[in-house]
Amino acid sequence: MIVAFSVTPLGVGEDVGEYVADAVRVVRESGLPNRTDAMFTSVEGEWAEVMDVVRRAVEARAPRVSLVLKADIRPGVTDGLTSKVETVERHLAP
Repeated sequence: MIVAFSVTPLGVGEDVGEYVADAVRVVRESGLPNRTDAMFTSVEGEWAEVMDVVRRAVEARAPRVSLVLKADIRPGVTDGLTSKVETVERHLAP
């Protein structure tokens, strides 16, 4: 499964980059395939391990957070983070 999620710290002021970095650090240290862009962090793995990473990222530091989560639950699929993008790129190639 692939989960794309965004953790927005609340009540800590406008500069939230440090708090977001704490959440992303949890994901990167998990060892699961992951990717971070300007809006979301995506992580790939089995249900229990991915949801544990999301839980720990939410609990990383900020006292209150808003969580947005989107999941692609497809048993038996691995390397979806890469293969989905490669498929689109093939269709975009001249």
